[in-house]
Parts: sequence; C-alpha cells; structure tokens
Amino acid sequence: MEKKIIIWVVSLSLVAVALAILLPGGRKADSDPKLPWDIQITEQQQVQVFGLTLDESNLQLVRDTFQDQGKLNIFVSDQGIPALEAYFERVFLSGLRADIILTLRTDRTQLEQMMERGSRISRTSDTTHKIALSTDDQVFAAQLPITLINYVPAANLDEELVLRLFGEPADKITETETGITQWIYPGKGLSIGLNPEGRELLQYMPLKRVDAFIQQIEQNNRQYEANHETK
Repeated sequence: MEKKIIIWVVSLSLVAVALAILLPGGRKADSDPKLPWDIQITEQQQVQVFGLTLDESNLQLVRDTFQDQGKLNIFVSDQGIPALEAYFERVFLSGLRADIILTLRTDRTQLEQMMERGSRISRTSDTTHKIALSTDDQVFAAQLPITLINYVPAANLDEELVLRLFGEPADKITETETGITQWIYPGKGLSIGLNPEGRELLQYMPLKRVDAFIQQIEQNNRQYEANHETK
C-alpha cells in the first residue's frame, strides 16, 4: 500500500512540474482552453476563437476574457483610411503568450467624429498617424464588436508545426515585397503569415472577407512588381 502511495505522489509531482513548464509564471491550467487552432464556425457562419465571436463579441468581453484593458487608438494610414484598434501586449491564453491586435467594427462617420474629438495626435511611422480617443469615446468603444483578430505568438511557428496544428491550407500566397507566405484557410476565416525573418502573424477574419484579403495581396504583388519593372 505504501509503495502505491509513493508512486501516486511521484506521478502527481511530475504532472505539477510539467504544468509549471507549460504554463509560465505558475499559471493554473485552463479549464476552458482558448487555443489559436481551436476555431469554430457557428450556424450563422460566424468565426469563433479564444471564446470570442467575430462581429458579435464586444471589446468589453475581450477585456474580461484577456483580463487586460489593452490600449485603444485610431490609426490612420497614408491613404487616409482610419481603423479603430485595441492592442493587448503579452497576453497569456491557456499558457500561450502572444501580442493581440483587434480591429473594432464601426462606420466611417463614427470614426471621423472620434478623430475630431481625439485628445492627442501623434505619428507612429512615416505613413501612419495615431489618435487617442476622448474619455467618452473610450466608454462608447467598449461596446463595439470586434471584427478582426491579429495574433502574434511569442513562439516561432515553422511549416511543420503549422501543418500539425492547423492542417493543410487551401492556398499559399507569397507577398513579393516582404517574402512572407500567407497560408489561407477560407473555411476557418484564417490566414497564417509565415515570416522567414521575423514573427508569424495569425489573422482571423469573417468568412466573407477572405476573398477580399486574397485579392488585396495579389493586387499588392502586382503593384510592387510593376513599380520595380519601371526602375
């Protein structure tokens, strides 16, 4: 009997050590796993991942799920196109660490009004401006639904690991300018950008936006190639 007890205690100790390795910082095992490859499609053809539903779950639910308020700003590209984004740095979900950037769904009129009320405007790069929201708009934005999730894992993802976790993609498209190869999973609303020189990027989008995403990459490639042919 004593021998069985000793073996049982040793087994529990090994499990505890394994969990301590897999879950950094002594985090408890997640009873409701939120893993990047666990993607569900609802009867309404909505994408669900990390316990969130695209075009339905709002920013407040994200904050509750991530246990983080994130940083909310409007970013305006050099083409003058604004986007309302929430950035969450070093988020741990089911023991996996990642940076996560969400795009919130709102119309152009609302965005322009938010920009006018913005308390601070700064430049984040040569082509992008950042606008901090007013206090009232911060409160309003918490109720807006998320429409895109950009997930940047801390761990490197190679082709073999992606195949094992996500399966074979329907298509692979290499971005001519960056060398990043996008693995496209239309039925999951997912694209995985395999970066030979940096971190990978997983993009979750509504199913209806996948075709437009592919077309944008192909258009960028044609434009890049045309610009370099003329030089």
